[in-house]
Amino acid sequence: MTENQIIEKVLAVRQFNRFYTKEFGFLRKRILGSPYALVEARILYELATHDGCKAADIASTLELDPGYLSRILKKFDTNGLVTGKQNPDDGRCIGLFLTETGKMEAAKLADIANTDIAARLKKLGDKQLQEVVTAMNTIETTLDTNANKQTTAIIRSHRPGDIGWVVSSQGKFYAEAFGFNENFEALVARIAADFISDYNPKTEHCWIADINGQNMGSIFLVREDADTAKLRLFYVDAEARGLGLGKKLVDECITFAKRAEYKRITLYTNAVLGTARHIYEKAGFHLISEDEHTDFGDPQVGQNWVLEF
Repeated sequence: MTENQIIEKVLAVRQFNRFYTKEFGFLRKRILGSPYALVEARILYELATHDGCKAADIASTLELDPGYLSRILKKFDTNGLVTGKQNPDDGRCIGLFLTETGKMEAAKLADIANTDIAARLKKLGDKQLQEVVTAMNTIETTLDTNANKQTTAIIRSHRPGDIGWVVSSQGKFYAEAFGFNENFEALVARIAADFISDYNPKTEHCWIADINGQNMGSIFLVREDADTAKLRLFYVDAEARGLGLGKKLVDECITFAKRAEYKRITLYTNAVLGTARHIYEKAGFHLISEDEHTDFGDPQVGQNWVLEF
């Protein structure tokens, strides 16, 4: 490639950078009408997706000056968004955790960003949309020089096609893993259909765990009455176990429920689903009753759980 050709490519990249930063409002003092600067919003995202991370890890990941990061974290601490806790395995190591207020702020930013981007993408046809996403993936994978980059899941709102995936994936998984019959898939389909038909984004929500564009988990929060929400269709794909997705999905539900001013969350599960029950317990849910049933074939022990705020 000649020097003139290289210069042309450099200018093209700079032109794209100018367009992208302007189009998505990155030149503004505050991002998306929030009280946060772009770098502050990015740090909140890191804290929301990496429980217990160290300040040094964030500084390394985002290539930030440690002193600058320290000032932002101090501001977050003053505003009640973040807290530090000692690592039980190493008392010298302090992990950073978002408080409930911090989680709600991070969730608000995610919702605002999702809404903003969705509004832009709705202007595109299916072919254009796929071309844009493919181009972005190409840029990221081509220029990302971090060969040791860890897999990071995105917890996002549902979009067209996701609800069908929920029914298909859960029907297949529970049949293979626990022998549930077709009645279980029919139940999932009814819950999913009711959610879509009566969806009110102010009081209900669906979250999808997405890794590199592939759906890996789901959870729903639906309205029972003015004071009570119900957690439904919680699922993490076997390939994504061990990444903490289950906890993140449940945390999203709890944060949303508090923001929607519910007083409690209930859920119904089966005793055989030990991993899910452990996550519920860690989140503060309490078992209130059990029953035996054969709704899905072999006898099962059903359980009712509740989390009071």
